[in-house]
Amino acid sequence: MEKSTKSGFVTLIGRPNVGKSTLMNRLIGQKIAITSNKPQTTRNRIQTVYTDERGQIVFLDTPGIHKPLNKLEVLMNRKSYSSTDDVDVILFVVDAKTGIGKGDKEILERLKKTDAHVFLILNKIDRMSNEEIFKQIVNCKDLYPFEEVVPISALNKKNVDELISTIKKYLKEEERIFSEEELTNVSLRFIMA
Repeated sequence: MEKSTKSGFVTLIGRPNVGKSTLMNRLIGQKIAITSNKPQTTRNRIQTVYTDERGQIVFLDTPGIHKPLNKLEVLMNRKSYSSTDDVDVILFVVDAKTGIGKGDKEILERLKKTDAHVFLILNKIDRMSNEEIFKQIVNCKDLYPFEEVVPISALNKKNVDELISTIKKYLKEEERIFSEEELTNVSLRFIMA
């Protein structure tokens, strides 16, 4: 009997420096997206593909959403928001230590228009006690009807495997979208740069 496969598209969205690119690199097990302490390192939408025997997840990493100061930043925000169209799951990534602020609430207002399943990803829990993590979950869960709240540390890979399993619950039973060899839509030259 052949196993059914689940496949779908997942967007990572959030403010600058919350760890979206680090998380995406951990999810696929390779460094594709640029990571840096400097805000706005990701300027393009980067697509990566996670494949295992049970299916495939196509991740879209987006530039951090922020108050734009010029036309380039307006365009980057537009790219990020457009990445929430026609996806199965949106991972709304927040720095767990700072929680959901004013800019995050503006993003959540925009996410109310989506049909996708929205998960709250509380990242950087490696810097917090269990009590602090629990308190942050309680503070955030009533701000939006999140399908799931997943505390993780992308840096230390804590709960990343659990996140993949949780995402798969929300994907449709479909054939793989890409071949098993495809990993990203960016060129080797882009990765090396």
